Amino acid sequence: MREKCTAILRRVAAYLKVFARRTALSVLIGVLCGGLGGLFHHVVDLSSELFHAYDWLLSLLPLAGITIVWLYHSAGIYRDKGANLVLASLRTGETVPARVAPLIFAGTALTQLCGGSAGREGAALQIGAGAATCFNRVFHLEGKSANRMTMCGMSALFAAVFGTPITAALFSMEVSAVGVLHYAALYPCLVSSITAWEVSRYMGTVGVTMPAIPLPTPDVGTIFRVLALTLACAAVSILFLEVMHLAGRLYRRAFDGKPYWRAVIGGLLLVAATLLLGTRDYNGAGMEIAVAAVGGQAVGWAFLLKILFTALTIGAGYKGGEIVPAFFIGATFGCVAGPWLGLDPGLAAAIGLIALFCSVVNCPVASMLLSVELFGGTRLWMFAVVCGVSYLMSGYSTLYSEQKILYSKLGEENSPQ
Repeated sequence: MREKCTAILRRVAAYLKVFARRTALSVLIGVLCGGLGGLFHHVVDLSSELFHAYDWLLSLLPLAGITIVWLYHSAGIYRDKGANLVLASLRTGETVPARVAPLIFAGTALTQLCGGSAGREGAALQIGAGAATCFNRVFHLEGKSANRMTMCGMSALFAAVFGTPITAALFSMEVSAVGVLHYAALYPCLVSSITAWEVSRYMGTVGVTMPAIPLPTPDVGTIFRVLALTLACAAVSILFLEVMHLAGRLYRRAFDGKPYWRAVIGGLLLVAATLLLGTRDYNGAGMEIAVAAVGGQAVGWAFLLKILFTALTIGAGYKGGEIVPAFFIGATFGCVAGPWLGLDPGLAAAIGLIALFCSVVNCPVASMLLSVELFGGTRLWMFAVVCGVSYLMSGYSTLYSEQKILYSKLGEENSPQ
């Protein structure tokens, strides 16, 4: 009996030791990444404000592209894999170079300053992974422990920048290998993301606040309307991803081995498109347009123009991310298409935003949690259906070539990936 009690106490002590260690490490990386995320948030916001305040900054976009290429080449990075390097590192254990963090920080700020169409969440994942590399070196973490801290860094930066800590934690766990959740990382990721969000709030960052949307009645008619809109959003997501990949291939074919020319020509195309349209709604991340769409206001062809601007920007080598542009595309498409199906435009915009996010990143669990953090839990039944259908009908298209979908969406024995 005494030996049994001793064994139980030893086991409890071992669990408490792991709990205390993971809590401490998660809080520390949350503080570090929360500070970096708060700074990144303010710098990118300032860059965006300056772009809209000074019209002449648009003409400097090709120069910004040249500067970004020079910065990466000076750091010894000639073929930047972006977020794909981060996702691959979670599976292979490959270390994300620490220099990625300041490079993507500066590159995203320059892109926003001069009007490139890109977001900031994709950049936040890279900054978080780069910061985690430094953190792991300081605390001599290797293997699975280092992997968990990389996920924590990604979670923390995402939460600090966007203000959705629960989504950030699950997204970082889910995005690399769809079909497997690393539950051992759940507690550390939650602690780091919540800590980072509190630190960034202390620094004055404000999360996204969405307008109120109506509460739909869960009847058969409403469900069919929601399903119809979700199917349409899945088609739009495939169009978005195909255009993004096509733009990348065309840029590489035309400017293989000439990254400076690629940046210059891409920048000139964006400048010309902006001047031709006579509006700057499609430059920058576009979160304010997505919010307006959820409020019931959107231009009919806005989603197509945002697809074009984002493809021209990312394909040319400018830095940032595609997640907020996906919010823009989904929200504006939903706002316009919803009324044709008998749905409130604001409600339809919210459905479109969540559907596009789920479709392009293939993360249904994180997408459901995002809907709760943005729009409240009373509509979870509807968004759960939206996420399930979006995940199934978007096929195997994805923003990230290094993302692995481990199980077939069609019920086959193995995924075709």
